[in-house]
Amino acid sequence: MDDSQTQTKLTSPCISVCQMDEANRLCLGCCRTRREIAAWPGMSAEEQSVLLSELRTRRAAVTGVWRRAARRPTRQVNKDS
Repeated sequence: MDDSQTQTKLTSPCISVCQMDEANRLCLGCCRTRREIAAWPGMSAEEQSVLLSELRTRRAAVTGVWRRAARRPTRQVNKDS
């Protein structure tokens, strides 16, 4: 077994907003092309990581936002403790 098969796969960037923008041919939710969506399960963790990096840049170019809001609320730390 080679190294790419032993690596843990990354979580899909899908956010369950699965609609294709016909103008730029990207998913409105994750900014992937149909080809990238279909290829995701067969990609190595390294390939997935490269695509995730590309998606950050692509999303920023499309939306003007460099970072998507956190999915979970952030924990507030009590500084008095």
